[in-house]
Amino acid sequence: MSIEMEKIDPGSVPQRKLYTGAMIPAVGLGTFGSDRFSASQIAEAVLGAAQIGYRHFDCAAVYANEKEIGISLQKVMSSGIKREELWVTSKLWNDKHAEEDVISACQQTLHDLQLKYLDLYLVHWPFPNHHAPGVDVNSRDPHAIPYIHSNFMKTWRQMEKLVAMGLVRHIGTSNMTVPKLKLLLRDAKIKPATNEMELHPHFQQPEFFQFCIDNEIIPIGFTPIGSPTRPDRDKAPDDTVDIEDPVILKIAKRLNVHPAVICVKWAVQRGQVPIPFSIYPREYLSNLKAATVDPLTEEEMQEIPGIDKNNRLIKGHVFLWESAKDWKDLWDLDGQIAS
Repeated sequence: MSIEMEKIDPGSVPQRKLYTGAMIPAVGLGTFGSDRFSASQIAEAVLGAAQIGYRHFDCAAVYANEKEIGISLQKVMSSGIKREELWVTSKLWNDKHAEEDVISACQQTLHDLQLKYLDLYLVHWPFPNHHAPGVDVNSRDPHAIPYIHSNFMKTWRQMEKLVAMGLVRHIGTSNMTVPKLKLLLRDAKIKPATNEMELHPHFQQPEFFQFCIDNEIIPIGFTPIGSPTRPDRDKAPDDTVDIEDPVILKIAKRLNVHPAVICVKWAVQRGQVPIPFSIYPREYLSNLKAATVDPLTEEEMQEIPGIDKNNRLIKGHVFLWESAKDWKDLWDLDGQIAS
């Protein structure tokens, strides 16, 4: 059997239960191609991933590939996989936070993905700050503003309407912080079901992770293997590389697998939902397979927390407002929301 034809039983992939009782597959396929892969390549990966057993796909309007992915999803469903077997996420982009834009933005995503509903719709960033394609980390949009909770709640009320309209089953957040989420939990009528956040062995966010778990918010982890194909603007000289960590390499050697597989295994066993990205069948197959065979030992799971380097890779420079000191103002590191 060729590697492309090997299949993973979707029923063998662990699932997480949301506070609504719905189940989300514990590994998804990311679809952010960065600056490196075309929409057609990513759409082909969605089709191939579904054929080998993926049922969870993490999309976003700003990735500029939802039309192509929509064609793939139609092929997936016409092959006999039912819509209710799939979990499809998309995200509201920053330039659509205005009350009058949220519903139409979601409707556009549904049109592009050729779906009647989304399983999950996230507010992609908590700021309405937009940036032009291809800008470097020093770019500042003159219209960018800090987080204003009353404004965010206007956006969130429209997200709640999408649930009432039946266009989305769940709503959630992305790139949030504990102080911001505390305010949202206080004021939301429908609380977020998930929070998508950067999570990998060198950036484990233990306090934030536990805050989500304690509040019945499932943590979805992007860049689960350290995002080697992230945009060049998001790379910094002092960034560390998860898949070169001696502990990760040691475990990978024991299991005779690529170090990336260990990062995915750790994420699933820890209780988060990793969404690794690859357009290559061998890689996305091994990422899904990671959740179903050869678990890490208790000792290994206790060892990996010791390699956390608090190394945030996606710092978000391009979303800063002009008066911000640096990218750390986006993340409320002192427990206070920067203004």
